[in-house]
Amino acid sequence: MPEAISQSFVMVGAREVLALMPGAVHIERQVVALEGAVNENPALAFDLAKTLIESVCKTLLRDRGHPVGDDLELPQLFRETLANVRMVPDTHTASTEVRNSLRKTLGGLFTVVQGVCELRNTEGFASHGKYGYVLPLDSVQALLVARAADAVVHFLFAAHKSYPSTSLARRLSYIEHEKLNALIDEANESIEIFDLTYRPSEVLFSVDPEAYRDLLARFAELEEGYEQEAQPAATQDHQ
Repeated sequence: MPEAISQSFVMVGAREVLALMPGAVHIERQVVALEGAVNENPALAFDLAKTLIESVCKTLLRDRGHPVGDDLELPQLFRETLANVRMVPDTHTASTEVRNSLRKTLGGLFTVVQGVCELRNTEGFASHGKYGYVLPLDSVQALLVARAADAVVHFLFAAHKSYPSTSLARRLSYIEHEKLNALIDEANESIEIFDLTYRPSEVLFSVDPEAYRDLLARFAELEEGYEQEAQPAATQDHQ
């Protein structure tokens, strides 16, 4: 086995978050355990990285009055968190170029989270039972995942603290708008990346929440219009 990359790996971003979350003992224990696992038990680092991101997402959503159940998988939980955390300040009018750049960046973060989940499922120490003589990955890969989780956690919490005024009207929930999701999916082809397939509605919700919000508003207006057109006809038939 290669020598450990670092004898004193520290999650700088996560520890900055902890400094602003006094009393968050559960998250603090996860951070400490992940720091130690990178070199002492690399396979366990994959489990802990996923768990840490989940804990932070659930904490931020609860702080914003949008708690979620324990049945959501991390990718969906991460989408819900992004949808409820503002990406730019109210005073900033994001140009098309800025929105495109943010969309690409958020898409990259979602890919990171997806990768952490997949590594945890295949290489995690505590996720699934494995063949007794299987050789685990090394600290090199564990460090990559730990640093990625550190960056994601820090970004989410920084956005959460910087823009605390997100209103109820601005909150989004992918699972609550299945009619719109079905419409998006019917009008667009599925997105395939290697052997993975994604719903177009999921991709739009994840990488460009504002565009999804705009479609949702237009969809609501169309539905209201259809209902108003149907009412006179129903009244006439009744008469």
